[in-house]
Amino acid sequence: MITKSYAWYRSVAMLMGIFFVGVGGWAQDAASGTPYGNLFNAPVAALPGPLYNFALSVKANSTEKVNVSDGGMVRAKAALTPAFDGVFRVTLDEAQQAAAGASNPLLRLGELQVEAARQHRRGVEAQYFPNLSSSFLDLHYNKHPGDVLSAGPPVVAVNIISKDSNAVNLLAVQPITPLFSIYQLAKIARADENIARAKAGMPVAETALKVEKNFFELLVAQRELTSAEADSKKIQAKWLRASSSGVTHISTEQEQEMISAEKAVTGPASKVKELTASLDEMLGLPEGTRLELIPPAPLVEDASLKEAADKAVAGNAEVVSAEQTAIKAHAALALNKLTYVPTVGVLGGYAFQNMINLVLPRSFGYIGVSASWTIFDFGKREDGVRESKANAEAADLGVQLTKAKVASAVKSSYMELERSRQFYQLARRMMSASQFVDASYKPDDPEVTSARAKMEADLFRAELEYRLAYDKVKAQMRGQ
Repeated sequence: MITKSYAWYRSVAMLMGIFFVGVGGWAQDAASGTPYGNLFNAPVAALPGPLYNFALSVKANSTEKVNVSDGGMVRAKAALTPAFDGVFRVTLDEAQQAAAGASNPLLRLGELQVEAARQHRRGVEAQYFPNLSSSFLDLHYNKHPGDVLSAGPPVVAVNIISKDSNAVNLLAVQPITPLFSIYQLAKIARADENIARAKAGMPVAETALKVEKNFFELLVAQRELTSAEADSKKIQAKWLRASSSGVTHISTEQEQEMISAEKAVTGPASKVKELTASLDEMLGLPEGTRLELIPPAPLVEDASLKEAADKAVAGNAEVVSAEQTAIKAHAALALNKLTYVPTVGVLGGYAFQNMINLVLPRSFGYIGVSASWTIFDFGKREDGVRESKANAEAADLGVQLTKAKVASAVKSSYMELERSRQFYQLARRMMSASQFVDASYKPDDPEVTSARAKMEADLFRAELEYRLAYDKVKAQMRGQ
């Protein structure tokens, strides 16, 4: 009987197990860090850049390419500083940059979705590489396994199975035929990543649109307040002249007129306060911060309907999603077809053991091939292929319908843009014509001030509609 102590074998076995577990983890990290290192040389979507900087184009695979034209939205940070009098003088561009730099959970959400899709894709691609694993077994029998008599003279009692048994196994498995399935799974994961990238820039554009709308609405409200205050001054001046002419009492008509003038000021003043507070919040400024808005330069755009339609169809987020869904459907079809292929893998390893004496050596290496194949599954594979084929055809049809829908939406938005452009240009011509008339009047005349403020408010309303229509077309051209 063999009764030696194998404590040091156990220690070495545990250390070797820990070492190979670390080697396995390092190999997985190396696989994840090499997105292009696969046996099929499968193209992989470009790794994302800094936070909030989304790529303008996303590579889908070797034949399909998704162009998200002008879709990259960069989160700019602009620090607003007040003037010496404590008033923040802000342009539209500065306001949009400051709002983009402010805390926005939607930006972080899109960022996390892209990162999650990216890590999932890298995890799938890591399966191209061998799987390294280790195992350790330590057994102690409460009874002796028994003796076996060896054949031939002299007869010797031999203990084959040790009472204290230890075994360490280091195993490497390299899939062969499953690599084809992994390639299709990687295509599906890459498509999900492309969809997440296409949608990631939307919150930035939405924030810029909200700031622009609030900015012009505040400009309009300020001009309406100026007009109402000028009208109120005109009424006050009229009754001051009446009191100087010897009138000592106020009639009911006069009182109603003065109350109406006061109401006319209260409404725009409240609206200015409300819009200012909303814009302060968007810009990340303290509540009650005074703002002086600098009107932007006149908007000039020269986008043609064909250019807008082409860019929208090429990079619209819905089109990108439909195209990537079609890629996923075709990859799923290929996966179902691969169920007919046997599963073959190569394995190899090294073992340290004292469980079986005399029959097996203490340490030995081995290599082999493993293969399995399902002979019959009652039509499950055939049904899966038919289902995937129908889904692939439906996804291809969905791409065509989505492109037609986007093209129709762009055409409608462009017609709206042309109408708003004409109204805006008409408002600017009227404003220019009024400047010649105002030159012949006193600049501090309340009537002139009120009329000019009303025309400026109309101009800003027309410009807001024009800009919103243009932003809608731009968003469709960017793919949003």
